[in-house]
Amino acid sequence: MSERHSGLSGAVLVAGFVLASLNLRPALAGISPVLDEIMTDLGLSPAGGGAITTVMVVCLGVLAPLAPPLARRFGLDRVLLACLLVVAAGVLLRGADGVPTLYAGAAVAGAAIAVMNVVMPGVVKQHFPANVGLFTGIYVSGLVVGAAAASGLTVPLEHATGYGWREATAMAAAPAVLAAAVWLPQALRPPVAGTAAPRPFRVLLRAPMTWVITAYMGLQSLTFYIVLAWLPTIFKEAGLPADQAGYLLSLTNLVQVAATLTVPLHAGRARSQVPHVTVAALLTVAGYAGVLLAPTTLPWLWMIILGLGQGASIALALLIITLRAPDPVSVTALSAIAQSAGYVLAALGPLVIGVLREVSGGWTVPLLAGLGACGLQTAAGFLAGRPVPVQASAPAARG
Repeated sequence: MSERHSGLSGAVLVAGFVLASLNLRPALAGISPVLDEIMTDLGLSPAGGGAITTVMVVCLGVLAPLAPPLARRFGLDRVLLACLLVVAAGVLLRGADGVPTLYAGAAVAGAAIAVMNVVMPGVVKQHFPANVGLFTGIYVSGLVVGAAAASGLTVPLEHATGYGWREATAMAAAPAVLAAAVWLPQALRPPVAGTAAPRPFRVLLRAPMTWVITAYMGLQSLTFYIVLAWLPTIFKEAGLPADQAGYLLSLTNLVQVAATLTVPLHAGRARSQVPHVTVAALLTVAGYAGVLLAPTTLPWLWMIILGLGQGASIALALLIITLRAPDPVSVTALSAIAQSAGYVLAALGPLVIGVLREVSGGWTVPLLAGLGACGLQTAAGFLAGRPVPVQASAPAARG
């Protein structure tokens, strides 16, 4: 922990950091369990339903480059506070009446999450420089737990309250407001000196390893968002009840916690991460194959396998960004590049799967496409896992 924090202030810092991490995915994960209801209520096609998630993931990619200049101007802590409040506003807007507000709210929430995705590694570097692996694991685990809670609780909350999908999904605003309240004392502190350091974008953009890492980030995100957007619908169309379909998505997200907590600690000490990314990708392939071949036969087993693979993959992608860049300035810049281009690629997943489902009339072709993406993820991970630095010599950080 940084020298500016000790005792109570340190505890509040950690609590705020954990609560913030829990808000990185509920706005996304809370949609898929009620996606069929949204489509029926608003008259959306499968492609239109998939576009709800796609809009948010596009924002994660297109708007990620906004994070570094915002952090230089206002400081990481204040940017994080603003993002939490904007996430809450976007979730509430998404539940308002009409299709335009549905997509507008998704875009607003997606924009805030895009910036949060990039600043969180910077927050780790700034406040926990001696425990990067540990707090990377903690915040990725928070991301996963938040997604699991949203996917598993949306339908039960809808049933318990007697309200519809609008109110159930709007409840994701509450944890964002809570996190903002706990993070407020940190945001009121003067920005840490040195946050205005310039970014070595030109050096990074010329480095081949940058684009290998970006491809790995994008492909593992693509396979994750296909699951996040469509898995409950796949299970429901296979004959499982809506509650069980949501619980299965929640299960795979919860299983990811074990991987996200343990993999960064082990892989961070290894010289090469090739074995880790290979095993993670093969587990993801096995999970996809199980859903394709036997969706109602031991579905919990496929979710455990899939959760281990996808949890390890996202943790490794974020860890590799930190390991391959030589300094905090380069980490922030590489994070912006990899998440920007990577999430643009990932945004194609839910939309393409929705189109393939609409055209083919079933889930075989879409899931085969998902398996193909898993194969590409394996290849990109093999290259990204090599102990090759992104740049031989980075510009020195000033500040």
